[in-house]
Amino acid sequence: MTPKAQFIHSSEVPFIWHKIKPLIDKALVYSNGEMLTVDILSSLLNKELFLFIGTEDDDEINSALIADLVDYPRKRVFRILTWSTKSGHDFKLWINLLNVVEDFARNAGCTSLEAWVRKGLVKRLKWDHERSVVTKKL
Repeated sequence: MTPKAQFIHSSEVPFIWHKIKPLIDKALVYSNGEMLTVDILSSLLNKELFLFIGTEDDDEINSALIADLVDYPRKRVFRILTWSTKSGHDFKLWINLLNVVEDFARNAGCTSLEAWVRKGLVKRLKWDHERSVVTKKL
């Protein structure tokens, strides 16, 4: 099967939400409660977040990526908030689809990508590891 990635416009989200919600739920298990799936849906519909999906020849959705634009004072960054696959694995299969996301980010005026990732993915991405996000409950 040949994997393919595509951007999903906000107007299309309601028609596929039932297929991507489980993927987003799976990714949010690793969050610290910053967002719930319903928050992501609302932000997608309001064009505050962006959705990319990965499919194969059968058009089954096997991967979902949620991202946003961050405007720092001196640059614009495309930040990947969640990215999950149906199997929870398949990194080698889906990482090659990142070029679709990179093209979208460039077209949006971004100069770089950021991602919130678990430790294991840091090594696999082979990106520059500039900082980590750590938290402490109060």
